[in-house]
Amino acid sequence: MPTPTRRMRAALALVATATAHATARAQPAADRPVYRDSARPVEARVRDLLGRMTLDEKVAQLRCVWNEKRRLLGPGGRFAPESAAARIPLGVGRVERPSEGRDAAGEARFVNDVQRFLVERTRLGVPALMHEEALHGLMARDATSFPQAIALASAWDPALQERVFAAIAAEARARGAHQVLAPVVDVARDPRWGRIEETYGEDPYLVARLGVAAVRGLQGRGAGGALGPDRVLATLKHLTGHGQPESGENTAPAPYGDRVLREVFLPPFEAAVEAAGAASVMPSYNEFDGVPMHANARVLQGILRGEWGFRGTVVSDWGALNDLVSLHHVAADSAEAAREAILAGVDADLPDRSTYGALADLVRAGRVPAALVDSAVARTLRHKFLLGLFEHPYVDTALAARSVGDPAHRALAEEAARKVIVLLKNVPVTRGPARGGAPLLPLDRARLRTIAVVGPNAAEAFLGGYSDAPLRSVNVLDGIRRKAGAGVRVLYAEGVRITEPVRDAAHPARGGSNSAARWNADAVRLADPQENAARIREAAAIVRQSDVAVLVVGDNEQTSREAWSRTHLGDRTGLDLVGEQNALVRAVLATGIPTVVVLVHGRPLSINYVADSVPAVLDAWYPGQEGGTAVADVLFGDANPGGKLPVSIARSVGHLPAFYNYKPSARRGYLFDRTDALFPFGHGLSYTTFRVGAPQVASTASAERVAAGDSVPVRVDVTNTGARAGDEVVQLYLRQAVSSVTRPVMELAGFERVTLRPGETRAVTFRLAPRAFALWDAGMRHVVEPGAFDVMAGSSSASVRTARLTLSGDRAYPVAR
Repeated sequence: MPTPTRRMRAALALVATATAHATARAQPAADRPVYRDSARPVEARVRDLLGRMTLDEKVAQLRCVWNEKRRLLGPGGRFAPESAAARIPLGVGRVERPSEGRDAAGEARFVNDVQRFLVERTRLGVPALMHEEALHGLMARDATSFPQAIALASAWDPALQERVFAAIAAEARARGAHQVLAPVVDVARDPRWGRIEETYGEDPYLVARLGVAAVRGLQGRGAGGALGPDRVLATLKHLTGHGQPESGENTAPAPYGDRVLREVFLPPFEAAVEAAGAASVMPSYNEFDGVPMHANARVLQGILRGEWGFRGTVVSDWGALNDLVSLHHVAADSAEAAREAILAGVDADLPDRSTYGALADLVRAGRVPAALVDSAVARTLRHKFLLGLFEHPYVDTALAARSVGDPAHRALAEEAARKVIVLLKNVPVTRGPARGGAPLLPLDRARLRTIAVVGPNAAEAFLGGYSDAPLRSVNVLDGIRRKAGAGVRVLYAEGVRITEPVRDAAHPARGGSNSAARWNADAVRLADPQENAARIREAAAIVRQSDVAVLVVGDNEQTSREAWSRTHLGDRTGLDLVGEQNALVRAVLATGIPTVVVLVHGRPLSINYVADSVPAVLDAWYPGQEGGTAVADVLFGDANPGGKLPVSIARSVGHLPAFYNYKPSARRGYLFDRTDALFPFGHGLSYTTFRVGAPQVASTASAERVAAGDSVPVRVDVTNTGARAGDEVVQLYLRQAVSSVTRPVMELAGFERVTLRPGETRAVTFRLAPRAFALWDAGMRHVVEPGAFDVMAGSSSASVRTARLTLSGDRAYPVAR
């Protein structure tokens, strides 16, 4: 029997076909313009439509409207044709966030109303692209909420990633969306930055692999760029250097040079463009070497379009063109900002701004070449044709309603939540439910009478930023109650409160989560310490009545988030647990009751006291709507944790930067302190044990042949040496022994997550591509240099075995593109 997801896709295809046939019947083929003839090549249709447009109609395609600002709405929040006639009389390129304030069927109706106006009441009848956010699920009411991005990265599972984003695409398209602002492929190297939760971590190779998988999930793998009826356009965010801002503050300058940009921050974008055909790119708010990215022709035109051959659209980050005037001060007014952006290669002005409204006058004044506008419009129109919008601009409201609560997507969210959980620590305890001094986890139901569940993040599902309210969610407390069963008493206390509750009428709590209200609220009010002291006493009292305590602490969507304005901050100067959470941990441990800490958060935390004092620590990140079920599965051993850290966990802010792939001259040592990470990149334990063998490589290979496109095979044997089945992520690293420019002490070059039965051995074979060995030399040429390389394999960046490989040759060889 087909899965619900397949039924949804089949229904979408039927709707698209029926609409296309109805449109075709409405106009005789002989009278149909080329752009309306679906049998003609896309490029011919683009040229025909572009040739029929006035300059003002072209500029309209580079602009958008934001539904939330009520630009198209009348009384009762309904679509108002008279408002549309005043606001978008010549059409519009995009409509932002049509989901805001609507359920699935309501969004579909709104989309249809807008498209009907554009098709029937504008001269050329060009439909709009509908934009949505989809960082870890469609950011819309009742949509499935998957684990946050940093959590998805902890699964180290590109196949899972592709499936998750395919589900997101199906939900988005069913409601009428065509383009999503995802994935974020920033490499994040400063955990003070509140947006680190939106990323896939600190390593460019891991980020690239997961970014490619996300794009393939969203867009599919169709040839020629055509998208199926259950797929959407992906938008890579944020080009580039966003993830290591000066002082860790959002939008701050990228404080490094060209080589770091090329080695660290550009590779994930390049991979997603070249390997997955990403349709759209969003520049970052920041500046690089004095040039804001939205005015940076060297990056947007020279590298993105020139070197990589990108043919898609470049869409502005929200309000970023205005920032050229008000933040960066490189433009005197909005007209100058529009000129700088279009010259740099920005195709669309998002969201509801008037900056690109000046383009027509700039063209008429000779300050902007008309050909630049034509090229930008052509790219937008090409996407509309590839999506089939001219043949089927409308969506089925009944299908949109049926897309909500898809059981297959719920099951996928639960699977993903289990796979992202990282077991940071699990040591033997001498009392409590563990048998004979065994590690505390997994918990043994047969030895438990009472469990205390304590902590500020226990009784609500925390989803992270860019979330709406899912149809349902499961918090950790409810997950434990269901899993423990009727024979085990579960006690609960809040323990401490991190921030005071937020009530937001625009983002009401639904489905068991108030994440959206917290994330959107400007003001952040920390909880009162005296009131927390009383909560701590209450928590300690119930822990004393229990056999084991599960302590759920971390961050929430207010204490680490996107700082999108001076009045809505989210970056931090500290990495410690906020407020009185450490005092709660101390009070619980003082009872002597064995304790498990579960971390629910989006930012890497310097949990020094927890790591030193608590026998078992699980990192769940923000695990999505099914996170409580997954955490309970892992606590009770019904699932074996296999996640790995996609970031290094620093001991303190003073240890930053803490990323593992540092240069040899770094980390010499501190007076009175150590330099290594609290938990290293790639770390993650299991309820079983594994042996990862030394890498097996040929002793020599030709540097010339590698540079020309040959790959180098490396075999690694991995064995489950424990008593239960489990997952291990085999990690492969490289280090060049001697090079013409400095290279990191190690760099991730391959990984594979494998599931093994007790006693099972599997040979994992990696094929190292030329780029694994390449560097940017002193002349900024991308080359493979002959010489010795250390090939390292292991279970984390801090636990590897090494073999030596030599690339023979007498000079450096340019890497073939």
